[in-house]
Amino acid sequence: MPILIVVNNPQEWPLEVPGVTVTAAKSYLTEAQYGDLDSAKVFNFCRSYRYQSIGYYVSLLAAARGHKPFPNITTIQDMKSPTMIRLMSDELEELIQESLAGIRSNKFTLSIYFGKNLARKYDRLSQELFKQVQAPFLRAQFVRNDHWDLRSIGPISAMEIPAPHRPFVIDVTTEFFGQRRFSIQRKTFDRYDLAILYEPADKNQASDDGAIKKFAKAANQLGIGTEIITKEDYNRVAEFDALFLRETTGVNHHTYRFSRRAQAEGLVVVDDPESIVKCANKVYLAELLDHHKILTPKTMIVHRDNVSEIIPTLGLPCVLKKPDSSFSQGVIKVDEPADVERHAEALLEKTDLFIAQEFLPTSFDWRVGIFDRKPLYACQYFMAAKHWQIVNRDENQEENYGRVKTLPVELAPTTVVRTALKAANLIGDGLYGVDLKKIGRQVYVIEINDNPTIQSGSEDMVLKDELYRRIMEVFLQRLERRRQGLTR
Repeated sequence: MPILIVVNNPQEWPLEVPGVTVTAAKSYLTEAQYGDLDSAKVFNFCRSYRYQSIGYYVSLLAAARGHKPFPNITTIQDMKSPTMIRLMSDELEELIQESLAGIRSNKFTLSIYFGKNLARKYDRLSQELFKQVQAPFLRAQFVRNDHWDLRSIGPISAMEIPAPHRPFVIDVTTEFFGQRRFSIQRKTFDRYDLAILYEPADKNQASDDGAIKKFAKAANQLGIGTEIITKEDYNRVAEFDALFLRETTGVNHHTYRFSRRAQAEGLVVVDDPESIVKCANKVYLAELLDHHKILTPKTMIVHRDNVSEIIPTLGLPCVLKKPDSSFSQGVIKVDEPADVERHAEALLEKTDLFIAQEFLPTSFDWRVGIFDRKPLYACQYFMAAKHWQIVNRDENQEENYGRVKTLPVELAPTTVVRTALKAANLIGDGLYGVDLKKIGRQVYVIEINDNPTIQSGSEDMVLKDELYRRIMEVFLQRLERRRQGLTR
């Protein structure tokens, strides 16, 4: 994807950045060669983003052409909004007070160049503001009454940069454009750019290194460039065309913020924030499945007034579940009456509602992976040795998993696959893993997971590389439809 730096007048551009082409705003807006580009990243360095100014139109028409403007129109509007400024100030309250504590005057101006300031002591504050307001050069104005508040934030024209600052600005700009995120290192035939959110150090990742490499390979074969990003790259979401979450998701978690940001920026995102919210909460899932007459283990939504009904309703043993439990954590099997009350009280200290279910022992659970309302794989997840779950954690949090057996979807029981599809379709058309138990002729849905586990050598044992290609083909279809202005 080509990179364009757009300025009012290239002859007045004071920063010589190696390897970057500078284009006049008028040329970008009026010349066919730019309008005909299928895709481009457009860095808008115009003097002003005032409404209906030439700088405003650079970002506005870039978005209309399917290009990636920086800043985009949403960011431009946010800079003008007192409400957004106040929200930023409140969110960064502690950091603002800490960073500006040593300033004696009641006003302070912070110059931010791609998230950095000449004084390193302001780098954290500069970086956090840059994450919130994605524009190349920013001027943040602070005022102090009884404490410091952010009063305004807006663009700095390159022509306004003081001469003593320019060597520093050239260095940070060169560093910014020299990073591997840009097309100098990207293949020129990549039609789209996909970010994969992944943290290799997290032991509960949705995918391992091998699977991530296979996703990237499949994407590249389809003309989709890929880059691995981490939670530190929140400010870079708008650089991409699509986001694929391969970290374990949660509502009060950076994965949800990434998903929300990607959706707001118009990216194709898997999984979408609505799917995360719905799948994250087992109380919601219990109500949803019950409303649609999908069979589950006998279930209670527990609150303080009905704890005494758990044993008469479900018997013992039974299972208590935190609403947002994942990877079998926050799921407790209770065998004794005293344990029911003790664990229920502990759960109710953290949540007003939780789930209690009858205990249905089986040697394995079914997992059906579904994407775009189509089944991808079917697995049998066997219980860990001498344990009732697929993972057994000892007192040192060491984990022992049961084995995984993957079958062709067509060889899995029809009732299992059909029930999984019916359940997943209630959530949406994202990437889901539906957990089920089959006892005799009955199939019970245990839960629906967004962003399910796909590990090399497990879920891909049947389809192998084809599994990754099928997932990337859905991304490509959605990217193409979005480019054509169509909804999914």
